[in-house]
Amino acid sequence: MNSSIPSNEIPRRGFFQLTLGWIAATLASAASAMAAVRFLVPNVLYEPSQRFKAGKPEDYADGSVTFLEDERVFIIRKGNAFRCLSAVCTHLGCTVNRIKTGYHCPCHGSLFNNQGKVIGGPAPRPLPWFLVTLSKDQRLVVDKSRVVNGDKYLVV
Repeated sequence: MNSSIPSNEIPRRGFFQLTLGWIAATLASAASAMAAVRFLVPNVLYEPSQRFKAGKPEDYADGSVTFLEDERVFIIRKGNAFRCLSAVCTHLGCTVNRIKTGYHCPCHGSLFNNQGKVIGGPAPRPLPWFLVTLSKDQRLVVDKSRVVNGDKYLVV
């Protein structure tokens, strides 16, 4: 073979390098395209509704404080007045327990009085009160997304 004649053949090593380069470029382009398409899809967090029906007023005895475990709230009835207090400690989100003088967080020892105000422990804020209304089918409706003052009652 004459070495002065240029050869159109690609050496084996050069072929593999060229092939790997094209594969890497194709994968990078595909990943960028997938990321661009994913960016167009909105991030939606589906959470359960903060409104729920608690029961009929006659389901709660006068003077009772009823704990609803699934919703982590206390339904409080005094006469014909109803209120709803959160059972979620404002310190780290533990579920508080009812005691004679108010509420106690078993996790870190926060104490709340019967109005939900902090009387001891690390909790930074009082327990929130939630809006209570009456539905058309005469059931109590609690809206945990609407915090109200502790003196707001639903009178039936």
